Amino acid sequence: MKIDRIESGQLAGLGGGVGRAAELRFRDVLAEAIQRVEQYRQDAHQAIQRFLSGESEELHEVALATQRAELAFELFVQVRNKVVQAYQEIMRMQV
Repeated sequence: MKIDRIESGQLAGLGGGVGRAAELRFRDVLAEAIQRVEQYRQDAHQAIQRFLSGESEELHEVALATQRAELAFELFVQVRNKVVQAYQEIMRMQV
């Protein structure tokens, strides 16, 4: 595998997109993450319901679905905590 060096011209377009567009992208990413966490929660709930009703005999599927939902939620909470922490730090700055 050949690795080429980065030319200065290649970096010219990387600094753009700051401001309103970046804010919208972060909001979209956050909304997508919330939807994904909710989807994992619903999948876990459905897996539990299928197991309890006897439709599925696979206990490991239930365990995996619930763990996936729990991990996604914990990750989202950590991201939220970091965002709140960054906001509080910005608010403490003297202008």
